[in-house]
Amino acid sequence: MQMDNVIEIRAPLERVFQLGAFVERWPEFLPHYRYVRLLEDSVTAQGRRRVVEMGASRDGIPVSWTSIQEHRPAENRILFRHIKGATKGMDVEWRLEQRGDLVHVTIHHDFSPAWPLIASWGARFVGGFFVDNIANKTLRCIRDRAERENSSQ
Repeated sequence: MQMDNVIEIRAPLERVFQLGAFVERWPEFLPHYRYVRLLEDSVTAQGRRRVVEMGASRDGIPVSWTSIQEHRPAENRILFRHIKGATKGMDVEWRLEQRGDLVHVTIHHDFSPAWPLIASWGARFVGGFFVDNIANKTLRCIRDRAERENSSQ
C-alpha cells in the first residue's frame, strides 16, 4: 500500500516543519492524538533521531505504534519507520516544499506487511480506514494552527 496525503499551508516553512517534527507536542493541539511518548532522542549528522511511542484515535477506535523518527531539516523532510504495532514496517515520509507563500506538505506512506495470506488486503484496510483518516486530520490541524499563528503576527 502506497498512499499520499497532501495539504497546503500559508505559514513559514520552518514553523510547519517544527509542528510536524516535534510530535511530543501533538496531543496539545491534535485532538485525535491520545499520547506521544519520547523514548529516545539523539543528534545525527542529518538532524535528529528519535524513538516515539504514539497513540491516536480513529473516531473513537484507539490505535498505537512505535516509530523511529528522523528530522532532516536541510532536506525539509521528516521520516518515520514504524517498529511496533499493527503498522510495523511502514515507512512514512513528510516532504515540505515552499511554493510562493504556501508550504506544500506531502505525507507519503509505504506499507507492505508480512502478514500471511492477508497482507495486501490488510494493508489496504489499515491504510484506507486508519492511516488516511489520521494523517488527514493531522495535516488539517497543523495547517489550522500554523495559519492561525501566522495571521496573528
